[in-house]
Amino acid sequence: MSKVKTSFFCQNCGTQYAKWQGQCNACKEWNTIAEEIIQKQEKVAWKSEPTPTGKAPRPLKINEIDSAQEIRMNTTDGELNRVLGGGLVPGSLTLLGGEPGIGKSTLLLQISLKLPYKTLYVSGEESQKQIKMRAERITPDSDNCYILTETKTQNIFKQIEAMAPEIVIIDSIQTLHTDYIESTAGSISQIRETTAELIKFAKETNIPVILIGHITKDGNIAGPKILEHMVDTVLQFEGDRNHVYRILRSLKNRFGSTAELGIYEMLGSGLREVSNPSEILISHKDEELSGTAIASTLEGMRPLMIEIQSLVSTAVYGTPQRSTTGYNAKRLNMILAVLEKRAGFRLGAKDVFLNVTGGISVDDPAIDLAVVAAILSSNEDIPVTKGFCFAGEVGLSGEIRPVNRVDQRIQEAEKLGFNTIFVSKYNKIALKNTGIKIELVAKIEDVASILFG
Repeated sequence: MSKVKTSFFCQNCGTQYAKWQGQCNACKEWNTIAEEIIQKQEKVAWKSEPTPTGKAPRPLKINEIDSAQEIRMNTTDGELNRVLGGGLVPGSLTLLGGEPGIGKSTLLLQISLKLPYKTLYVSGEESQKQIKMRAERITPDSDNCYILTETKTQNIFKQIEAMAPEIVIIDSIQTLHTDYIESTAGSISQIRETTAELIKFAKETNIPVILIGHITKDGNIAGPKILEHMVDTVLQFEGDRNHVYRILRSLKNRFGSTAELGIYEMLGSGLREVSNPSEILISHKDEELSGTAIASTLEGMRPLMIEIQSLVSTAVYGTPQRSTTGYNAKRLNMILAVLEKRAGFRLGAKDVFLNVTGGISVDDPAIDLAVVAAILSSNEDIPVTKGFCFAGEVGLSGEIRPVNRVDQRIQEAEKLGFNTIFVSKYNKIALKNTGIKIELVAKIEDVASILFG
C-alpha cells in the first residue's frame, strides 16, 4: 500500500489545493475547503480485458472510421426515449439529478421493471423490502429486474460479473465508496473515483449505466463539476412537489439533442407519460375570463400550446409590482416598456402579475405576443376570444417579429381545435389550405385593434 496522502478540496466546486485556504479561487465561496485522505492502492477496481488481437488500438483516418449509427436500447418509456435521443446507447453513462422526493428513484425503478433487458438495480439508500413495496405499487411482477443493496464498488462489480446484466442502475452515486480511496462516501474524492470506475466498466463491457445524483440547495448536482463532464448524458428531473406534473430535461447529451423535453404525471401507481402536454397546460373553463391568452411554443421538436395568465391592477403602494412565474422578469419589463412607449398603453402605475400555467418555465421568445394579449386583456378587462392563439416575438419598436418553425406551430394549433392564430406578417408560411385562419400582424396596435376593437 502506498504512503497516505492528503489533499484539500473545495466542497462546492471540487477544485483541489495543496494547502488549506479560506476562500476558493475558482467559485469564490468561503470556508468550503476541507482536507481529504487520498490514499490509493496500486491495483484497479475493474480489470481491463485484453483486446481481441492483443495489440493496442491504432489511430485511424477519419474516413476509415465506421459511421454506422449506434444501435440504441429501447427503454419502453416514450418520454425518456425522446429526451435521450432514441434510447440508451450501449456503454454510455447517464446521470439523473433532481430535488429530493421528486421521483428519480420511482422513474428508474419503474423503467427497470418494464425493460426487456436483464437489469441490475443497485440501491445504497433503501433496503430490498422498501424497494419491493414500491415495485408492487408500480407493477405486479418482473422477471428481468434484480435488486442489490450495496455501496462498495468492489462488491457491486463482483455481483455484475456473476449475473452479467445488460443494464446497471445506481441509486445513488453519492452513496458509493471504493476501498482504494480512504475518505467518506459522498466526498469529492469518492464521487470522482467511483464514477471513474463505472465509466471504465461501461466503456469496456458496452453495458449502459444510469446514475442517480443528489443536488445541492442551489439546484446543482452535488459533488465536483467534473462529474457532469465525465458522464455522457446529464438529465434533470424537475417540477413542484405540490403539483402532479414532472418535467425531464436533458442538460448534456453526447448522443442527441439537449432541447427535448419529457412530461410525466405523478400518480399513486407511479409516473404516467403525458403524450399530449397541451391538454394539461391549458385550463378548461366554461366561461371566458379576461387576462388569459394561449401561446404556441416549442420545446425541442415538440410543439406545445400553453396558457399565459396576467393580472393588471392599480398599484396600491407607491412602486408598482412586477411579478412573473415561469417567464423572464426582465423580458416582462421590456414588453411593458414597449407597450407604454410604442403603443400608448399607460401601465407605468399599475401592478402586473404574469403566470405560465402548469408549473413550467418557458424561454421561447415566440410567446411574447401571447404575453402582450394577456396583459392588454386584463388591463381592458375584455377576454380574448375563445379559439385564438398567438406565436410571435415582440421587438423594441413594437413590431411583431417572425418566429422559427411557424408551420409546425400552426399545425399543432389546428390539431387542438383553435380557429385563429396570430403570427408575424413577415413569416414565410408554406402551408396551403389550412383549416385554421392565419391572422398576419405587423405591430402591437394591429393585434390590439383586432382583439379589442
